Amino acid sequence: MQRYAIRRVLLFIPTLILGSLLIFGILRVLPGDIAISILGEEAAETGEPIDPKRLEELRKFLGLNDPLPVQYAKWGFSMLNGSFGGTTMISHEPISTVVALRFPKTAQLALMAFTFQIIVGIPLGVIAALNQDKWPDYAIRMVLVGGLSIPSFWLALMMLLGALVWFRWVPPITYVSITEDLWQNMQIMALPAFIIGFHGATLKARVTRATMLEVMRQDYIRTARAKGLAQNLILYRHALKNTLIPVVTILGLTLTSLFSGTVILENIFGIPGLGNGMIDAVRQRDYPTVQSLTTLFLIITMFGNLMVDMSYGWLDPRVKYS
Repeated sequence: MQRYAIRRVLLFIPTLILGSLLIFGILRVLPGDIAISILGEEAAETGEPIDPKRLEELRKFLGLNDPLPVQYAKWGFSMLNGSFGGTTMISHEPISTVVALRFPKTAQLALMAFTFQIIVGIPLGVIAALNQDKWPDYAIRMVLVGGLSIPSFWLALMMLLGALVWFRWVPPITYVSITEDLWQNMQIMALPAFIIGFHGATLKARVTRATMLEVMRQDYIRTARAKGLAQNLILYRHALKNTLIPVVTILGLTLTSLFSGTVILENIFGIPGLGNGMIDAVRQRDYPTVQSLTTLFLIITMFGNLMVDMSYGWLDPRVKYS
């Protein structure tokens, strides 16, 4: 297993290079110029046209006049030397500082959504499978179809509107960290965590139900029943562990959606996390910040998939890493 893990980590290098090249290239072909955007705001305030000389000086200062390979090399080196992409183009704040301030908020939101997916999705799938073609199964499947069909951003807006109209309540506008005020922090984070986790929970419940139905029809389950083992013992010791193998695979695949889902919902709920910072950077054409944050999401996804692959050996002893 150790050798397998080392090989996988070494494969991260070409994956990161190809991913960063793709991110870098896409940003460079998008329309817009950050230098014009910066000077355009000043020109709008003063009512004067943009000075071409100042525009050229700003482009040189931001490094936009350098050839694209030089720009990529500078950014790539800054990712390796610990500065995590250099500084933002607007405020010239170190991107590492931006990540340090925003990442804990996004991590908390993603962790809460991930926990909700597990404690709700898997039990719902098991209950539906054990009550196949009965009213609990039909009721759960109706909820699952709705959860897979409703977009997260629409659900967020409807829940905010419903809470305002029916209960005269809206989440606190100003973000408060969990260390300052736990209750107020939960009021801010619980609703977006539920919305992000709801879609993932419905997907995991469907996979759990389908896999559980297949496992419960296996010969070793029939043998266990013939021996007179209790139903709960058969379920938890023999069936559930094998059921979790495809569910764990889905957990790794949906790890990306947890972080990508925060991009929209953090903006809706005013949470100053990485997703909110990503939207601000895109609006301002802040290339280094967008590249660095997107690369961070890529790294998180790769490590998440590695952890999922490593868990297969614990769930199924037949899985070998040689």
